[in-house]
Amino acid sequence: MKILVIGSGAREHAIAETLHRSSHQPHVIISPGNSGMAREFETVALDSFEDIEDFCIIDGIDFVFIGPEQPLADGLADHLRNQGIKVIGPSKAAARIESSKIFAKELMAKHNIPTSRYAAYSSFDDASAALETWNYPIVIKADGLAAGKGVYIAADKEEAMQKLKGLMVEKTLGESGSRIVLEEFLSGWEVSLFAFTDGENHKTTIFSQDHKQLFDDDQGPNTGGMGAYAPVPEAEIYKNEIEKKVIEPTLKAMQEEGCPFQGVLYMGLMITADGPKVIEYNCRLGDPEAQTILPLLETDLVDICQAILTGNLSNIELKWLPKTAVCVYAVGRDYPQHKSVNIPIVFSAHMESHAFYGGVSIIENELVTNGGRILAITAVGLSKTEARTKVYHDLNKVFFEGMHYRKDIGLRENKL
Repeated sequence: MKILVIGSGAREHAIAETLHRSSHQPHVIISPGNSGMAREFETVALDSFEDIEDFCIIDGIDFVFIGPEQPLADGLADHLRNQGIKVIGPSKAAARIESSKIFAKELMAKHNIPTSRYAAYSSFDDASAALETWNYPIVIKADGLAAGKGVYIAADKEEAMQKLKGLMVEKTLGESGSRIVLEEFLSGWEVSLFAFTDGENHKTTIFSQDHKQLFDDDQGPNTGGMGAYAPVPEAEIYKNEIEKKVIEPTLKAMQEEGCPFQGVLYMGLMITADGPKVIEYNCRLGDPEAQTILPLLETDLVDICQAILTGNLSNIELKWLPKTAVCVYAVGRDYPQHKSVNIPIVFSAHMESHAFYGGVSIIENELVTNGGRILAITAVGLSKTEARTKVYHDLNKVFFEGMHYRKDIGLRENKL
């Protein structure tokens, strides 16, 4: 069996590792991957949809697992399916649940899926005028994809105006900010939940909790994610409600919209005094949540993928190790504004934790930085305390100039 994983980040490294340990003993290939992954897996540069298609046909790829949101939003899954190639990942139309915040909010409003009050704007003048009518703090979101960096919480009107101007006038996120969403700020605590789905049936994962802000105590700018842990025991009492009020109506809504969702659906949720509410959807596994969930997955991921492809997901039972995983990202000095490039990465000793490679490259046989989020270090323990102790102990064995990481991953109090 041959499987092609599309992507180049630490999430894709975790996906490849999980597929690799399958009882089916697949040969896992990653495109494009990175130099760190290439130490363990075959990597191949495929520069276009046509290149991927040709490679799948010539190499006899059994199925493709698409990791990141961008190729899904661009329609890679559609292109491959049209050529008879099996794919784990939603269609371009279904991926709008992530690629357009406006589409997602309108879907939730239409189908009574619990979320925050919102309004959408395509004009800076209209959006800025509307700021007079909102209570603060307020959430401002770019409509399009922004690599996890398109969400801002403005404390007052002045800050909101500054963010709007950056998005809609100065185009700090390009065309992703041409349309924006203003949202009511929700009080509570956040949690992530994923659902494997064949478009009709679904199976939910354990909960995980991402830490988005750059600095400890949830300070600083939003990032793609600075770390995560799983499971989140406090969230379990809400799972049935989330299944009934969010997941089932979302999948039904996507069917009614003519774009059934097949693959992995992510729900970013706020647990509020009024119950769980959807903050956002993603059309794929999260990063860094995948690096905490997948190491705990006992069920064979290849079996899950085959069940998705054949519409037999209802026959699969997801089983999990009775442990906790904690993932901490080591990022470059100027992240999230700029990449860290060509800085040597040194491992001073063997690590018990697992290093999932993100923004790395190799120059003259030396591992160097080549991105914003460089390494995702994940430890598994019998408890969250044990996993945290392991991961932070091992982070002391990694060094590159300007390296930064949060010291408080997993320490939030999940209370209303």
